[in-house]
Amino acid sequence: MKIAIGADHGGYAMKCVLLSSLGAKATMIDAGTDTRESCDYPEYARAVALAVAKGEVDFGILVCTSGVGMSMSANRFQNVRAALCATVDAAVMARQHNDANILCLGANSVSADYAAEIASAFIATPADASERHVRRRWLNERAGRLSDASGLAKADPEIFAAIVAQTEQEDTEINLIASENFSSRACREAAGSVLMNKYAEGYPGKRWYSGCLPVDAAEELARTRACRLFGAEHANVQPHCGSAANMAVYFATIKPGDTILSLSLDQGGHLSHGSPVNFSGKIYNIVPYTVDRKTEMLDYDALEAQALEVKPKILLTGASAYPRTLDFKRIREICDKAGCLMVVDMAHIAGLVAGGAHPSPVPYADFVTTTTHKTLGGPRGGMVLCKAQYAKALDSAVFPGMQGGPLENIIAAKAVCFREWMQPEKKDYAAQVVKNCAVLCKTVQDRGYRIVSGGTDNHLFLVDVKTTKGITGKDAAAALDAAGIVVNKNTIPYDTESPFKTSGIRVGTASVTTRGMKEPEMIKIGTWIADVLDNIADTSIQERVKREAKALALGFPVP
Repeated sequence: MKIAIGADHGGYAMKCVLLSSLGAKATMIDAGTDTRESCDYPEYARAVALAVAKGEVDFGILVCTSGVGMSMSANRFQNVRAALCATVDAAVMARQHNDANILCLGANSVSADYAAEIASAFIATPADASERHVRRRWLNERAGRLSDASGLAKADPEIFAAIVAQTEQEDTEINLIASENFSSRACREAAGSVLMNKYAEGYPGKRWYSGCLPVDAAEELARTRACRLFGAEHANVQPHCGSAANMAVYFATIKPGDTILSLSLDQGGHLSHGSPVNFSGKIYNIVPYTVDRKTEMLDYDALEAQALEVKPKILLTGASAYPRTLDFKRIREICDKAGCLMVVDMAHIAGLVAGGAHPSPVPYADFVTTTTHKTLGGPRGGMVLCKAQYAKALDSAVFPGMQGGPLENIIAAKAVCFREWMQPEKKDYAAQVVKNCAVLCKTVQDRGYRIVSGGTDNHLFLVDVKTTKGITGKDAAAALDAAGIVVNKNTIPYDTESPFKTSGIRVGTASVTTRGMKEPEMIKIGTWIADVLDNIADTSIQERVKREAKALALGFPVP
């Protein structure tokens, strides 16, 4: 057992007694002070609290004249639960009920000998694992997640109100938007850190501004972790979003007017894959390919024939609404035959790829672009992976080609996200996303709804509400929203409705899986979806489902 101990001048004598009395029970780490001269207690509270927060020690002990200042200072740190105790009973309860990990003592409140008894009881008492205390500790830890932004309550009440509303929405609704997820608190902390203050045009070691060593370290961590996570030869983590990542690849490899063969937007593609209203469709010659009209899946033989005829400079694969596994090996073969670059936008499936729940495009593609949110669950941002031979051209295309100063705070959050995905439990998460999607899809399908392509292999599926119920995707999404279930309207292959109405809805399971939901919850949610859509004008059903969905959501807290 390791214990960090600190005191100011008022607690110095008691600290010396505690070091002696506890030395036989634990390894003691003395954070000071070392004299009776007047000093500032927050410095010693910070040293001990950081050691506890980082997991370097099992417990902390802080002593000042009253113990109050030390406890206030220590409790400003996440993962710290400092308790001011003046009796053995209080120390025992602080451990049992609150899982306190720092004991604060007042030198003027208890004798040094009794303080040693309190400390011995504190470190010897385990936390109570009963459900009620675990629940209360969780509630205390996050203060309803509002502690993350509580400074804004006074500094900017209007923005704080928006954050409160978003927090409540996330807590109480079922989010099934396939392109969304919940990031970890660690990611959010990095994204909101002081790293946002630094201008850092250029790359680590080659910046236009001085004073970039800290952000250089963070960006290099993000880059090397991305390469390690995905097995890539090179990574550029500076793109602000997925569209910018795609733009960087186009700028690095082809010229305006060159041909890109890409999946049509109304077939599941993305705006930046060549939509006429997007920069990609305005600058390049876009030739769209489609899914098979009967199977609603890619026909690789047809794609090969089209590629050989069109002779594109880039064959772009990846989608924002394609529910099936992509055969990257086959696509590589097509690119080799057509003599074109293979570019894969894996924004939607990046987490599945990282977790081994979907084949990786990295061994096959020349370039792989992605966002870092969606199934990855990191900050909103983009990234490009590529073969080493393209590294210089890619980096030049990002800076100075299309962006100035990178968002180093977001890049740091990307690094945090990549580290999280290196943990073994993420493989289980990725697998569960796919399992959940299959069960949710089948539940809706079993209620008579037509599913595009007949099912799903990944994190999303498309429901054809027009064919099944004669309603539009817009109306279906609105009815579900009123019932506390959030999806988005979405075109389906060969859609006869306008993009503003659509014939389908898109449903994804990344967010609910992040909350810890599994197959039983998917059956409930699928049943609610069908109940609402079966009776789309019945507001009483929407109200009932909203109550039940809220109760379910509150049982699976957002990180």
